[in-house]
Amino acid sequence: MEDDKNGNDLSFDFKFLDKLVVGIGEVAQITGIATRQIRYWEEKGIITSLTEEEGKNRKYNYENIKKMLLIKELMEEGYTLDASAVKVNKRMEMIESTLNKLKQYKE
Repeated sequence: MEDDKNGNDLSFDFKFLDKLVVGIGEVAQITGIATRQIRYWEEKGIITSLTEEEGKNRKYNYENIKKMLLIKELMEEGYTLDASAVKVNKRMEMIESTLNKLKQYKE
């Protein structure tokens, strides 16, 4: 896990993750996924950018970057794009459900 300069695990820094918005070029550079491929995944509805206007630089939040990384990993293991997307969506739904349950316990 990546730590920040204070030694905190960034994957659990929810304030940081909520503010994380990265342009398509930076996402491609960091993840190793080509911008063309990212655009294709968005056209297929697998991921969504935060950009509302056509022609503007696409920007992605943490959730979509995480989806991209998971899909990339599954495809490297031999899954098709569609099978990867289904598997990732199920995983993301399970994580969201679990986090909502945990949130209820905290309240």
